[in-house]
Amino acid sequence: MPHSYNKIWIHAIFATKHRFPLIQSGVEKQIHGHMREQLIENGCPVRIINGMPDHIHLLFLQNPKIAIADTIKQVKGNTSHWINEKDLIQDKFAWQNGYAAYSVSESQLERVFRYIRNQKEHHQKKTFIQEYDEFIFAHGLIKEPAI
Repeated sequence: MPHSYNKIWIHAIFATKHRFPLIQSGVEKQIHGHMREQLIENGCPVRIINGMPDHIHLLFLQNPKIAIADTIKQVKGNTSHWINEKDLIQDKFAWQNGYAAYSVSESQLERVFRYIRNQKEHHQKKTFIQEYDEFIFAHGLIKEPAI
């Protein structure tokens, strides 16, 4: 093949340190906007960013020249630094060390988009822990959900 083609949609999820509810509605759009800028600077077009006070969901096209771990590390590290530098919250801001990242097929893109867009409604029925366990179970990473 004379050309290389790829289109890898990533649904990434990560939480604030200790799952503290630090991302309040007054700063949420600023934080999401900064994360969007970081992803775009890394060559990762963004479809949607949304979340809750204690976690975030990203849906973006992964730059094939960068490892997913490096993309997430850049976004998390830069965003933490930026939030603290701008004093957007009273406490020191940090993300938990880990993250989850799943590929999304083109046929499921709209479904995942709607799921991320409707996070506030979704979490009226299910906690982040329940959601996260279900995700890692559905992807075969654990044998059964803890909750």
